[in-house]
Order: sequence, then structure tokens, then C-alpha cells
Amino acid sequence: MEKLRTRISGTGSYIPTLKIKNEEFNKHQFYNADGSKFANPNSEIIEKFKAITGIEERRYASKDLNTSDIAAIAAKLAIEDAGIDPETIDQIIFAHNFGDVSHGSNQTDAVPSLGNRVKHHLGIKNPYCIAYDLFFGCPGWIQGLITADALIKSGQAKRCLVIGAETLSRVVDPSDRDAMIFSDGAGAAIVEATTADDGEGVLASAALSHSLEELDFLFMGKSFDPKNKSNVKYIKMLGRKIYEYTLTYVPQAMLDCLTKANIPIEDVKKVFIHQANEKMDEAIIKRMYKGKVMPKDIMPMSIHWLGNSSVATVITLFDLVRKGKLDQHKLNKGDIILFASVGAGMNINAVVYRY
Repeated sequence: MEKLRTRISGTGSYIPTLKIKNEEFNKHQFYNADGSKFANPNSEIIEKFKAITGIEERRYASKDLNTSDIAAIAAKLAIEDAGIDPETIDQIIFAHNFGDVSHGSNQTDAVPSLGNRVKHHLGIKNPYCIAYDLFFGCPGWIQGLITADALIKSGQAKRCLVIGAETLSRVVDPSDRDAMIFSDGAGAAIVEATTADDGEGVLASAALSHSLEELDFLFMGKSFDPKNKSNVKYIKMLGRKIYEYTLTYVPQAMLDCLTKANIPIEDVKKVFIHQANEKMDEAIIKRMYKGKVMPKDIMPMSIHWLGNSSVATVITLFDLVRKGKLDQHKLNKGDIILFASVGAGMNINAVVYRY
């Protein structure tokens, strides 16, 4: 009997055109969580921010585009790349956190679901193409891949469209220095069943949720600006807590996933990790290798110019490397790669994949 596997047959991404360089935050007034002003000048705050996160600029969506719009653009590119008829898609799995947030508004809009909106944008008539949303924090796109893999291997679907998209620029507090981290973007992949003898596909996956004392490491809260008396809530995070949590659990989760796949770490060619913080990502990889020789160029990075677009980072990065758009990085047939992410929940996941 032929062994059924799940492979990624096409990818696409949308990188917003509006570039926001670090220098543009010089005009912001930053406050601490208690409402007190930062004593240091913005130039020092921004320089320290760059040294830690690696972010020099980020992308914001134009006023006329919403999360479901940029997702549809990425989805169309993935469909074209895979060379498939969109009417043959069985499920559309859309990972996001905030729905559509219109420019100038902080209100989230997820009714109807963004998955259904993308299906509408794509003009798919097939009623048996089921569209829905997935909320899993920043690891959402990888969780969508894990979900598609389970659906395919259980016989409930043959082909899925897995999307990760966000417009975080519309839910940040301009008085919070963490606003500099977040950005907008969209990525999508066609994920389908295969019995080809080349071995390509998902080899193993792992996921964890810690939701007791870790629950509110990422949360929605009021502006730090004491003059802002509105009840509007913005994305907030406890950076130190997240850093400590990530280094405690993510490297081991990645190693556990490799063990499940029966793949030695020496065979891994690339690690596509959530683009949250350059120093944190580097620390994760170093801890994963635990003193073993770490290959050069093992970890592609896009955070320097794209920032942290949450669910979109991993699939966007994979699309860029897959299509030869990131210097010094390329994929060869048969390469073992590792997808990994961490985010609100707190949630962690990883996938081992043979390219």
C-alpha cells in the first residue's frame, strides 16, 4: 500500500509596499507601563531596540488593503505556483489573530470569517470547499499546516490552502516602544496529498500549550499614554517573560519533533523559525544544537527588513527562500527543514519536513 504524505506544492506571499524605517519612531513619545516617560532619548531607545531585535524597518499595509485582501493576494500566488484549479481545494485554513482591522480603526472584524472572505475573493464556487479561521497566536500558520496534515492523512481532505496573514500595525499602541516590533504581511501555501516515491512531505510535528501562569505573556491592554483615556485596547507583551519561556521550551520542542521523525539534528539543512526577535531566535538555535557544530546559514532571517508579522513570518520566509529571493539561502531537493514558532497562549509548535 502506498504511503500517504502531505507536501507543500505551492507558496505565495505578499510583502506590503509601505516601508517604515526605525527613524520614523523618533517622533513618538514612549511611556512605561506605569505611564511614566522614558528618561532616555528616542535615538538611544531605537538603537538598543535594533541591537536586540535586528529590526531596521518593517512593512505596513496600504490604507486600501485589509488582512483578508493581502491574504487573497498571497493565496492567488500560491495557487498559481502549484498550478492547480482553486475549485479543487477542499479546505481553506486561515491563521490570524485580529481579523480585518480597517485603517484608522482598532476594531477587529472576523464575521464572516476571513477564510470565507478569501474564498469569496478567489471566486471559488465549490460548496464543499470549507473555509474557516484558526487562532493559535504567532504559530498559527504552522498549526494550520499541522491541521492540514492531519486532515489529509485521515482522508478528510486531499488539498488545503493554508494562510497566515496579519495587519498588526493597526492594533499597536504608538506610545509603547514594542510597537516598533510589529508589522503586516501575508503568506499562503497549497498543501496536498502525495504518494510520490521522492519522500517529500511532512515527517513529524509537535505542539505545546502552556496556559496557566504563561497565559498573559501576550495580551490586549490599554495605552501606556496617560493622556489616552479611551477604552481601546492594544497588543501588549511581557518581553522578558516571553524570552525566558521561549528559551526554556522551544529548543526542546524542536528536538522532540526531530526525534519523532527519526531525523538526527546533523541532517537539518534549514530552520524556518518565527521572526520575532533576532537575538532570541539565535539563542533558540544555539540551545537546540547544545554545543554541536551548527551549520553556517542554518537560519534564514527576514526580520531585519520585514519586522514581526506574526502568523505570516514563517510562510513568507519559506516562500522567499524557496523562490531564491533571499541571498545566501537556497533549498535543494531532499533537504530536511524544520519549521518552528512560539506565541500567545503560550503556544509552541514545530514541523519536520523533507523538501
